Amino acid sequence: MAEDTEQLDPEVAARRAAALSHILKIGDPVLRTRAREVDRFDDELREEVRRMGSLMHDAMGIGLAAPQIGVSHRVLVYRIEPESPLTALVNPEIEWSGEETEVAEEGCLSIPGVHVEVERPVHVRVRARDEHGDEIRVEASGLEARCIQHEIDHLDGVLILDRTTKEQRKAAMRALREMQPA
Repeated sequence: MAEDTEQLDPEVAARRAAALSHILKIGDPVLRTRAREVDRFDDELREEVRRMGSLMHDAMGIGLAAPQIGVSHRVLVYRIEPESPLTALVNPEIEWSGEETEVAEEGCLSIPGVHVEVERPVHVRVRARDEHGDEIRVEASGLEARCIQHEIDHLDGVLILDRTTKEQRKAAMRALREMQPA
């Protein structure tokens, strides 16, 4: 998921542009493919998590899934509050979703410049492993729950455009075409 940006310091803007250049954009087939389960919890996985956290931070996002950087692993990272530690969820599964739902605007680092309304459960409980292989459970509400669901969608090859209305999808696709260089 992406944060909104306004006028950025030139150095921050350059770091953001560099990070975004490493993130796959809509149209790449990897974004439409279900990612593979992770079965090795080694230094390579921990480096992948570290790199994802760094890219997400520099891109000014609050969540990032491995397929967005071209890696077919069921790994996601997120940080809702800037001062919070990075959370990595490996092989996450939603165990429970509350009945209460909420519609809110979402953006995506893989669909830059596009924001659409998406309805999601307000509360979720997720079972996963951390980057060391230890089992963890996360009970999340609000923005944290939304972010986790958004990133798990990426692990399943689902984009926010799949979760919005036909009208918003058409408008988003039109906006994407207009943003393309001639």
